[in-house]
Amino acid sequence: RIPPDFVLNAGPEPDGAMAPEPVATDMRRIINSLKAEAYDTARGRVDYARLCASPTYAEYCRCAHRLGSFDPAALETREEQLAFWINLYNALIVDAVIRFEVKRTVNEAPGFFWRAAYNIGGLRYGAFDIEYGILRANAPHPAIPGAHFGASDPRRRHSLQRLDPRIHFALVCAAHSCPPIAVYDATRIDDQLEMATRTFINNGGVEIDRASGEVKLSQIFQWYAQDFGARPFGLGDKRPLLEFIAAYLPDERDREYVLQGKPTVRFQGYDWSLNY
Repeated sequence: RIPPDFVLNAGPEPDGAMAPEPVATDMRRIINSLKAEAYDTARGRVDYARLCASPTYAEYCRCAHRLGSFDPAALETREEQLAFWINLYNALIVDAVIRFEVKRTVNEAPGFFWRAAYNIGGLRYGAFDIEYGILRANAPHPAIPGAHFGASDPRRRHSLQRLDPRIHFALVCAAHSCPPIAVYDATRIDDQLEMATRTFINNGGVEIDRASGEVKLSQIFQWYAQDFGARPFGLGDKRPLLEFIAAYLPDERDREYVLQGKPTVRFQGYDWSLNY
């Protein structure tokens, strides 16, 4: 029951004279300023209260209005597309937490990831549209069969050509169990995604417990198991998941145990409390 024209950047665009830089460039600059002001990248936390009163956040909102006339086709390379859409998704989620006055968890706002949306180039893009339709190369939602964008959906032309599973360690859905929030740059995007993946796996996203013979994986690996080469929801053979994480473990003994020790794989619970 979300109105089709409901977006967080509704309203007239700012005077063009006030925006000399291309919108993608301005967005990256402002998001970097937001990071400096209110993102605790070491702990993956956001100071939403500080942002509410921040002139930088007000500038971000003005810049978001300019997205209405931005054509995503201007993003010519895979690297530009990845950096732009990841940064925009994370900024959209922060914006929605503030606009919807979320206090404890995004689950307080029914349909949060459908309602959180921007007008981009005259079309509505919700958080799920960016995640599933664009960044996951138009793959289905884990619980909803079929491509996210239909064959006649004009947004489909902006879908990435291939799914890079490392995006799951860059997208931040405002929960404690999410990866740490960061800002991504097209010139360094692959190195940054490698670092984000390694950081997440080695800072709680994977727990190796030899005493119990278990490897406990973040629920991200369960929800998106197919993105890592496993069956839906991680049913059956878990080896593709273990092979993926093994490549990011710094300890050779851990790698050997994960690949050859035949541990039992379990999935951690997901803490949806707000990452403030």
